[in-house]
Amino acid sequence: MEAFKNILVAVDFNDTIGELMGYAESIAQKFGSKIWVVHVAEPSPDFTGYEVGPQYIRDLKAEEFREEHRQLQAMSKLFLDQNIESEALLIQGSTVQTIIEKVKKLNADLLIVGTHKHGFLFNILSENVSLELLKKADVPFLAIPIEEEKEEKEEK
Repeated sequence: MEAFKNILVAVDFNDTIGELMGYAESIAQKFGSKIWVVHVAEPSPDFTGYEVGPQYIRDLKAEEFREEHRQLQAMSKLFLDQNIESEALLIQGSTVQTIIEKVKKLNADLLIVGTHKHGFLFNILSENVSLELLKKADVPFLAIPIEEEKEEKEEK
């Protein structure tokens, strides 16, 4: 088996991040890999070309972005062995396109994502990020099923 030097773990704050990190950590320990933990945030109005609005709105968005980045860094430290080289990146953009670009830029050898179990109708009506990544990624792909929270299951 070829060694994985760079593992990109694409996370969403709704995922069970500990599960994804557990898989990444065990592979990284075996191959001496670096783990890149990537979360794609929604683009700012400036990025998408909309009117930017008042300065206080832009400042609020910037602070939210910084806070998400701090959370991402803290989760990486919490879930990954400190002997494993890792870096947390928070990037704004279109989820699928941004992750594919980062896979190439970081020379990732493996892409790890979480997949949610939803009903047939939900899957037809929504963009399935994991499926799109699977179609477009040029590297091995590991999709980890993410269990829904107990409360969500009870609602259904």
